[in-house]
Amino acid sequence: MALIFRWLIWFATALIVLCVATVTLAYYFASRSLPDYDAQTDVAGISATIEIVRDNANVPHIFGANDQDVFFALGYAHAQDRLWQMTMLRRTVQGRLSELFGERTLKIDEAMRRYDIYNLSVASEKAQDEETTAALNAYSAGVNAWLNEVNAGARGRGAPEMWLFSHPVSPWQPADSIAILKLMALQLSPNLANEVLRARTSLLIDNDRLRDIMPDDPTSGIAALPAYASLVPDVPSFTPDTQLASDPLSPFHPPELAGASNAWAANADRSATGSTLLANDPHLGLTAPTIWYLARLELESGGVIGATIPGLPLIMSGRGDSLGWGITAAYVDDLDIMIEEVNPDDRDQYRGPDGWVPFRTRDSIVNIKDAPAVTLRLRWTANGPVMSGNQFNLGTITPPDHVTAIAWSALSDRDTSISAAMGIMRARTVNEAIRAGETFIAPALNLTLADRNRIAMKTIGAIPARDPNHQSRGRFPSFGYLPENRWQGRFPYSDNPIFLNPEGGIIGNTNNKTVDREFPRHVSYLWGDTQRINRWRRLMQAREVHTRDSFIEAQLDTVSFTARTLSALMGADLWYTGDAAPEGTPERRRQIALDLLSAWNGEMNEHLPEPLIYAAWVRAVQQRLIRDELGPLSAEFTHVAPVFIERVFRNVDGAGIWCDVIQSAPVETCTDIARQALDDALIWITENHGTAIEAVRWGDAHVAKHDHAVLGQTPILNWVVNIRQSTSGGDNTLQRGKTSGVGPAPFQNVHAAGYRGVYDFADPDSSVFVTATGQSGHPLSRYYDNLGELWRRGEYIPMSLDPALARAAAVGVTVLTPKP
Repeated sequence: MALIFRWLIWFATALIVLCVATVTLAYYFASRSLPDYDAQTDVAGISATIEIVRDNANVPHIFGANDQDVFFALGYAHAQDRLWQMTMLRRTVQGRLSELFGERTLKIDEAMRRYDIYNLSVASEKAQDEETTAALNAYSAGVNAWLNEVNAGARGRGAPEMWLFSHPVSPWQPADSIAILKLMALQLSPNLANEVLRARTSLLIDNDRLRDIMPDDPTSGIAALPAYASLVPDVPSFTPDTQLASDPLSPFHPPELAGASNAWAANADRSATGSTLLANDPHLGLTAPTIWYLARLELESGGVIGATIPGLPLIMSGRGDSLGWGITAAYVDDLDIMIEEVNPDDRDQYRGPDGWVPFRTRDSIVNIKDAPAVTLRLRWTANGPVMSGNQFNLGTITPPDHVTAIAWSALSDRDTSISAAMGIMRARTVNEAIRAGETFIAPALNLTLADRNRIAMKTIGAIPARDPNHQSRGRFPSFGYLPENRWQGRFPYSDNPIFLNPEGGIIGNTNNKTVDREFPRHVSYLWGDTQRINRWRRLMQAREVHTRDSFIEAQLDTVSFTARTLSALMGADLWYTGDAAPEGTPERRRQIALDLLSAWNGEMNEHLPEPLIYAAWVRAVQQRLIRDELGPLSAEFTHVAPVFIERVFRNVDGAGIWCDVIQSAPVETCTDIARQALDDALIWITENHGTAIEAVRWGDAHVAKHDHAVLGQTPILNWVVNIRQSTSGGDNTLQRGKTSGVGPAPFQNVHAAGYRGVYDFADPDSSVFVTATGQSGHPLSRYYDNLGELWRRGEYIPMSLDPALARAAAVGVTVLTPKP
């Protein structure tokens, strides 16, 4: 027995030593790709010595002899910190994920190949102006200089993920950067998914009820919308889902998780400091690392500082000495689904306005890890690329012997958006920035501007010109062979909405409706916000003058106008009613919940129970209202539609009929639905968060989910690469934390402000900014999540262009010298 015991000890010891050795070896190889920020390197392709001074938050401040050298250094810094992220963005837009991840990503690659965004980006290189072409070439050379250092040895393949997914990394090209901006357009566009869902829903319910659940716009009347079945006959009333499966690697998101943002500005009359103020927080899906990367560039036109996207030589949101700019998704209706009829006698032809026309075709080979390659036959009509019916649920709204093509402004082979963005970054006044935005194509954005004297907001991006006789006005898929459904070019830039130095002194956008114009100059029927704007207006009007701190306070505001409105409507007949009930019974839990909500001001604070009770309640209300009318399709309405709930409980245009369950004999009232839904919500809360209703926390359910797109679902490694944080806010608060809406944790925060910035032109160096995670994409770097806790607490770091402040306590200075 003693001998066996000794052998067991030896075996256990050997096992422990082996595990320690394995972890140590893995750490050694992974850590080899951590860059040395305090180094001097000879590189080819620069004209003079460049300094990359990294301040104590690891924000690079780049100083070079000319603009080309500065962009070279930005590419170098991006590659040092975010090489894996950059290569993944490029693979996504090229449709080459399956080379690494196998059949898991084949559908994503197929969709990207059919869009053909990368080849359009290559063609767009020739359309850029001279300065932008020079910047793109210099930036690419900087990325490739770092790749050369990695290839020269002892750099751990550039990123720890490269050890797990070993693949050659091709040199960076200017088209790669153009393609990443186009990919951003894809991520910000909700129009395709919204058109499909609207069409599918209209096949199940009449137009009056369609206006309830999917209102075109709640603030104004619109022309009657024809039924989809009358526009495109022979479509089954319901077909099972065929959309792309949810995958962290997918750039395709449901419309509820499309781009959103906040931006506002105050002129000197509304500022306590006598100069202008601007705040911006763009909202995108949360990832680890975040998509944003902070940087300062010392250009010949002056210093600029703010948020970049690795892969792009641009400050997307930021400021210079005299101008600040911020971006919000404009929700322009710049995409239409065209139903194209296929010739039954020749499947290579489709119907045009004057007869049968051949498809333009090309084969594309998708290489797949551990599986045979797949050859795709890509097809185009005059309206755009033909998409597969098994993607985006397009097959569910396509009649037999037809296919769907996508008309979208981003599918331009002369896309000058990156040149326009470069001009905005170099501008020094509001007028200069507005002029520079004229050649911006996609994504359509609201550009909020402030120089030292004026403020403005201008919609930039191509707005398609539709025929006034368009059958569905762009709200439904329509036959592409009818001339009235085809686009007629784009509206002139001067027609894009603009607000310059408004009389009230404050301008802002929360993705709300910006203009009320008749079709076809309407801009959009789909807007990203009808709720946050109400809270923003109240906060702006509550003060005669504003300061940097009041703008920060608004940016971090967590009071939900929606919750205050809907909880009062749903509980109107429930407050302080009902018989006494003993402890532990459903009736007692309901009374406790109603008592808590009755004294609640709508603040979605992470430490309170009321936000969780409200969120679970309103979610359950919507499901009870729609599941009998929509059946399985109700599962696709993953997020609460506040306008719909309000219409139902106020019985607007007879919307209260949704409360009656049509498949049951009794006639249910909205009070019945509200009471039953509250019980549903409380049961869910007790099963998932404990039986003490007063003790639950919104933050335990509303956890910010910064997950690594590749390793985030890998056991053990996910502990290292994922960042999770308890957060305040919600779907309809200014500090927006959009919930997932699906799965066992439907209230996880998955879409929020990955960047926040507030710019004060009375004292520009007092401006502040922050990102949601950190500067580095390396999980072993101390800068992987160094800004995350500040972001969670609503804190910021200084946004200064003072070189002395950057050098003070700098974590390192990288010196790039011309190679002899």
